[in-house]
Amino acid sequence: MSAAVAKKQRVAAEERVFLFSSESVNEGHPDKVADQVSDAVLDACLTADPYSKVACETATKDNMVMVFGEITTKANLDYDAIVRNEVKKIGFDSFVDDLGSVDSKGLSCDSCEVLVRINKQSPDIAGGVHVGKSDLDVGAGDQGIMFGYASDETENCMPLTHLMATRLGKVLTEVRKDGSLWWLRPDGKTQVTIEYLQHSDGSVTPKMIHTVVISTQHAEPLKAKRTEEQNGKDFRGAYKGPEQVAPSMADMNEAIHEHVVLATLKSITLKNGKPATSIYDRKTCNLHINPSGKFIIGGPQGDAGLTGRKIIIDTYGGWGAHGGGAFSGKDPTKVDRSAAYACRWSR
Repeated sequence: MSAAVAKKQRVAAEERVFLFSSESVNEGHPDKVADQVSDAVLDACLTADPYSKVACETATKDNMVMVFGEITTKANLDYDAIVRNEVKKIGFDSFVDDLGSVDSKGLSCDSCEVLVRINKQSPDIAGGVHVGKSDLDVGAGDQGIMFGYASDETENCMPLTHLMATRLGKVLTEVRKDGSLWWLRPDGKTQVTIEYLQHSDGSVTPKMIHTVVISTQHAEPLKAKRTEEQNGKDFRGAYKGPEQVAPSMADMNEAIHEHVVLATLKSITLKNGKPATSIYDRKTCNLHINPSGKFIIGGPQGDAGLTGRKIIIDTYGGWGAHGGGAFSGKDPTKVDRSAAYACRWSR
């Protein structure tokens, strides 16, 4: 055996420590708004016509949402209503064309411009995918590269960093919607870095939570009133209790730490049976909550949104890339990812 080969084998068998990061975004992030609108169109199509062929993309900027693509369906859809309803469900109900506004959430379900540019699926693509074919001979309309695997780090077989980042975003949404932290707004982003120990057999053990970043949109500190922030225009209904005023930025950040960070870590069980809080120490963790300061203007007013730019956040069953598009807004024939999903199902 050559010295070079022997050295490679020794390195492969040695334990090592490394950092790994994952990110996620809230439902109000402009790219995620686009994904959800596309999926809402897909759901409406398949509900009315299970054989619909759908490739719906969405773009959004300021107070405008555009849906465009190719759809062949027997469903009679009101695209304008679908878009507005999804924007309302997310929680965007106000837009002021002023980046200095504290009242603008970045998009309005009532006043936004909805553009629709949709035609039918190309007959060339249809002929290659499903026309004249049996249900067992249906093809895929596009090529793509998929990969998927299962990890024993968590109960749902996903990497711990991925689970933590997505769960933090989910809890941020929950405490906004249930009124616990009513001053939160829809847009937001999370990122988690964990220090791992990789053993000689290739398995990994999380040693400590190295970094947690949460950037979340919010109402104006010390001034925003709950009766105005939660005025009944979105899904939450109008708040009619005693008036409340948004806390200071410092108190907001403490509330997020308690009700989001700690609550999330307590809800996650590691493979050793202990809660994720067992590898968290606030004194040593690089904790950054709204590190840039105020985050009042968000959604499409703060940044443009487009389907497909947050693809890895959604692909729980199989991760991968779809040439030229996203998973959101696509019927199952658009690209074949069954093998990547099967890798996790068969675990």
